[in-house]
Amino acid sequence: MKHFLDIHKTDPADLRQIIDTALSVKKSRAGRPKGALDDELPLKDHMVALIFEKPSTRTRVSFDVGVRQMGGQTMVLSGSDMQLGHGETIADTARVLSRYVDLIMMRTFEEDTLLEMAEYATVPVINGLTDRTHPCQIMADILTFEELNGPIKGKKVVWAGDGNNVFASFAHAAKQFEFDLVFSGPPPLDPEASLDGLYSIERNPQTAVEGADLVVTDTWVSMHDPQSARERRHNQLRGYQVNKELMDHAKPDALFMHCLPAHRDDEATSEVMDGPNSVIFDEAENRLHAQKAVMRWCLES
Repeated sequence: MKHFLDIHKTDPADLRQIIDTALSVKKSRAGRPKGALDDELPLKDHMVALIFEKPSTRTRVSFDVGVRQMGGQTMVLSGSDMQLGHGETIADTARVLSRYVDLIMMRTFEEDTLLEMAEYATVPVINGLTDRTHPCQIMADILTFEELNGPIKGKKVVWAGDGNNVFASFAHAAKQFEFDLVFSGPPPLDPEASLDGLYSIERNPQTAVEGADLVVTDTWVSMHDPQSARERRHNQLRGYQVNKELMDHAKPDALFMHCLPAHRDDEATSEVMDGPNSVIFDEAENRLHAQKAVMRWCLES
């Protein structure tokens, strides 16, 4: 059984295989309509359950389209549809779903929910996001970087902002793909102390981005944060906004990434997001190709 639960729980050789497969499959589809099938159909006759306890645009659409392009079918389920973990245990839900589908993707809140699903499912389970990590996003980010700028090994990546779940997966990736990761944010929003990843901290964002090959940020507030938290976050993070002045301290060809959705002119200015260094929409597209490669890997014997 091959689950894709987190980057640091996946062997570096397998991660490299996933990235290489994603790039190869993307190239093979160049110029085709989005609804056209791939040359190879590894999900033919397969049913995939896509479970969403959290709202989603990119994760939902990219997984759904990816399954269809590989010849499979999807069943999209919300947490309210399933009463997940309320009327029935996660373990029993996992056992039941495994009788109906060949693969499960889950976008949820608690990491323990994902882990329990994987423990009791008899089909592969993929982490579509938890409050702690977002590995599929970072696989797409690495694919995007390498597609445009070559191997990420040894490169300098700078994260400006909150040490959230997306950053955690970047820290996992830094260790597995061997690149240098710098966190630049205020102490109250530091990454979890228990984070099993590789990164350094530089409080001054201008100093942090010196010589950077990639600058990354994410939204300052979650859709679930109360208004008081939103105001506090803005006050804490205003000095870490990615704007042209900050990007000018990075390498001239440094890429800018944001996993989206973005609050324009908060965490990053529109000038940067729409500027020549921005690859945010390539990054969003590559969610599709990276996740297709993840699903293929999970189903390989």
